[in-house]
Amino acid sequence: MFDAQARLLVLGSFPGAASLQAAQYYAHPRNAFWPVMGALLDEPDLIARPYAERLQTLRRHRVALWDAVAACRREGSLDTAIEAAEPSDLRDLVTRLPCLRAIACNGALAHRQTLLALGDSALPVLRLPSTSPAHAGLSLAAKTDAWRAALQLYLPCEGRVA
Repeated sequence: MFDAQARLLVLGSFPGAASLQAAQYYAHPRNAFWPVMGALLDEPDLIARPYAERLQTLRRHRVALWDAVAACRREGSLDTAIEAAEPSDLRDLVTRLPCLRAIACNGALAHRQTLLALGDSALPVLRLPSTSPAHAGLSLAAKTDAWRAALQLYLPCEGRVA
């Protein structure tokens, strides 16, 4: 999900089983992505909105979503179970986002795949703690704080959209 006005690209690794079944980004009910983004964008009810409205809210805030892995084999939903990962064409995607200021990688695998796909990038490529429920070592508050600290330069400030 992206349009040319995006200033921040959030890359997941590859959709989990719940997301694939629902055909929605971050569909697992315990994934912290939507609550984290709601907090960062000052949209506290984001998680309660219908999926199409959540995507529209991200667009309005100039945030794009994509996956670092285009295809793979995997049983279950864990990134550690991914085999034969085929990278997404991130170079092409980045050229289609002329306003892009940063790439935020949701977890270690997304970060690793992004660095492999882009090599040296003029854009900041930020590794953020995974919002996956499998990454239970951090609370929702800790994940939100880490994302906020890393993305503060690239997200909307009060009264304006970055």
